Parts: sequence; C-alpha cells; structure tokens
Amino acid sequence: MKKHLLSIDDVTTDDIATLFETAAEMHDVQRRQVKKLPALRGRTIINLFFEDSTRTRSSFEIAGKWLSADTINITGKGSSASKGESLRDTVRTIAAMGVDAVVMRHAASGSALQVSQWIDAAVINAGDGTHEHPSQALLDAYTLQRSLGSLEGRHVVLVGDLTHSRVFRSNVLCLTKLGAQVTVVAPPTLMPSGVDAWSKQVGFATSYDLDAVLLSADAVMMLRVQRERMSGGYFPSAREYTVGYGLTRDRLATLGGEVPICHPGPMNRGLEIAADAADAAQSLVLDQVSAGLAVRMSILNHLLAGEGSNND
Repeated sequence: MKKHLLSIDDVTTDDIATLFETAAEMHDVQRRQVKKLPALRGRTIINLFFEDSTRTRSSFEIAGKWLSADTINITGKGSSASKGESLRDTVRTIAAMGVDAVVMRHAASGSALQVSQWIDAAVINAGDGTHEHPSQALLDAYTLQRSLGSLEGRHVVLVGDLTHSRVFRSNVLCLTKLGAQVTVVAPPTLMPSGVDAWSKQVGFATSYDLDAVLLSADAVMMLRVQRERMSGGYFPSAREYTVGYGLTRDRLATLGGEVPICHPGPMNRGLEIAADAADAAQSLVLDQVSAGLAVRMSILNHLLAGEGSNND
C-alpha cells in the first residue's frame, strides 16, 4: 500500500485482497475475551474529526486501541480551529508532536489530500466533503464479499442521495475494481452532475427506475438522504421520496429473502429504508459495523506496522 489512504485509487486489487485477508484475521480478534494485539505498540494515532461521526470515529479509535496504539480524539469544536486557526496550522501543530497517523474527516472535498502534503504522518481519509470515504467502501465490499462469496459479476445496486454522498463515489470505484456490475439509482435532482461521463469512464450504469433495477439485483445498498447538506427542494416531500426511491415493505417482498441489504448509516428509518428492511434477516447493517472495525484494524496495521509502513 501507499503511505496514505486518501482514495480508493490508492489501493490496487491486490492491496484490497491483502487488506481483506488481514481483516478476516482481525474479525476473529473481536470474538476473543482479550482483544489486544501488540502490532502498533508505541505508535500514536490522532482521530481529527471536524464533522460529527459515531461509527467511523469510534471504530477507528477501537481499532487503534486493540492494536495497542495510543489513540487521541480531537474534534473541530474542541480544537483551536474553533478559535479561527487554519487547518494547515492545526495539522502541522499535531504533526509536530511526533504522531504516526492522522485519521481525518472534514467538510471540504480534497482536504485529506492537502493535509497529506503538509505533514509526514500517514493520513487516512475518513470522509472529505462530498468526495470520498475509502475505508467505508472497503468495509462495505468486505461485508458483501463475505455474504456473496465473490463480487465478480454480481449486480450491486446503490440507491439514494448520490449528489451529496462520498460513500457512493468510493463504493462505485471499489466495487467495479472488484468486478461487480454496479447500477446507481436516484431521482434526477439527486443524480450528480457529470455522472454520465464518469459512469462511462469507470464502468457503471445509472437509472431513475428503482423497481426495474431491483429485479436483477444481487445486493442493494441504501444511502442516507443527507438533509443537512441540502439547501433547497431536492424532492417535493419525504413521502414522495419514499414512494419513488425508498426500500419499502413492498419492495422488500419483491426483492426476496436472499438478497443482502446494506446501509452505511446512520439510517433515516421510514424515509430511504423501512424498518422491516433495516431489521430483516438479510440486512447486513450490523455486519457492516463489525466489518468496519476489522477493516480499519487492517488498514492501520498495513499502514503503520512492519515493512512497507514508510513506503511513498
């Protein structure tokens, strides 16, 4: 692997396979009574989150601690950034303390790449604006691969607010890299501009008709409607969105009980996903959380432990 994980473009298919092999071993650690490995003893990891997070921040924190690293959480509100300090000064101050890695979430797209050019520590992008969220895509692919056996030739459908979703962008890159056939579905107002050109470049399909696409789906991933990022009416009402693009009880029945359902969370129950679907036997939502910890342990291990941890 490269020194940083800023985008899915930073990992090859061989890298992903290696990360998944290690993640499977880390998954076993979760079942132990004592969940500590010495791999990152003496390493220091800063979780620097300028946006709210439950799953990503806590799983990176636990992942670091279970690998015996010293982990410290810093939020935007709890840092000097709230006093007007620039991002550059904030991260350079942190790096000057001799930390080994910075896991960062920021509202500005491209911020993780910029930070990686300012400091020598490894930088892991935990979500930058509407750009990417590579560790989420890796854990989603890992979860689906464990459920389906292989992603090669499998039809994976991503549904929801694509315009504001960094998870969508990383998932498309990761899933297509692993051989999946991907279709993204959204209302026209939530289909990103330029998506047609990008779909031809990457190799995925787009659709506005969820019911037609679900008929051939091998897996479905529902994406959150990110109302906090919206300024204006992207759809007439919550009810109309649910009728057109929600995974309702009726659509769940059409889907059948063998098709896995994913959601990166947090879920807007009753909007993009019905409670019946979120809690169905085929739902992998909690599996994704467990996989997230294993995959993030694997990422930290490969970036910071042993040979290759200082590769450019």
